[in-house]
Amino acid sequence: MSKIKELLSLFLSMLKIGTFTFGGGYAMISLLEGEFVSKKRYLAEDEFVDLVTIAESTPGPIAINCSTYIGYKVGGVLGACVSTLAMCLPSFVIIYLISLFLNSFLEIPLVAAAFRGIQVAVLYLILKAGMKMLRAVPKTPFSIILFSITFLAVVLFALFGKDFSAVLAILVSAALGLFLHFLRILKEKRGRTK
Repeated sequence: MSKIKELLSLFLSMLKIGTFTFGGGYAMISLLEGEFVSKKRYLAEDEFVDLVTIAESTPGPIAINCSTYIGYKVGGVLGACVSTLAMCLPSFVIIYLISLFLNSFLEIPLVAAAFRGIQVAVLYLILKAGMKMLRAVPKTPFSIILFSITFLAVVLFALFGKDFSAVLAILVSAALGLFLHFLRILKEKRGRTK
C-alpha cells in the first residue's frame, strides 16, 4: 500500500509542477529542486546538479528527462512512467485546448496581459535555477574559467545576433573535462614511477 501512496504522491507532485510552470523545462528546474531536494529529500543537492547536467545533455526536453529520472529513483520503471505521464499531461491538455481556438484566444486583452506577466515570472524561474546550480558547482579554477568563457561567448553571440550552440558548448566542456581528467591520471602515473 505504501508503494501506491508513494506513486500517487509522485504523480501529484509532477502534475502540480507540470501544470503551474510556464516557460518550459528550465523554468521547472527550480520547482523540481524545491520539491524533490528541499522538501521531500529524494535527491541530494549534488545529485540534482548531476541530474540536470545529464538531462540537458541527453535528447529530449529537460523537464521530461528530469522527471523520468526522479520517478525511476523513487519508484523504478513504474515510477518513471507515472512521473513522465504526470509531467506531460498538463502541457498536452493545455496545448490541445488552446489549439482549438488559438487565434481568438490570443486576441483577448486579458490573456495577452497575463502572458506578458508570465514572461517575467518565467525569466525569474530560469535565473533562480541557474543561480542555484552555479552555487552548487565546485569553485575550481577549471570551472571558473570554463564558466567565464561560456558566459562571455553567450553574451558576444547575443550582441552580434548570432545563435550560440548549447550542444557545442556541452561537447566542448565535456571534452575539456575529459582532457583535464586524463592529464591528472598521467601526472599521477608519472609521480608513482619516480
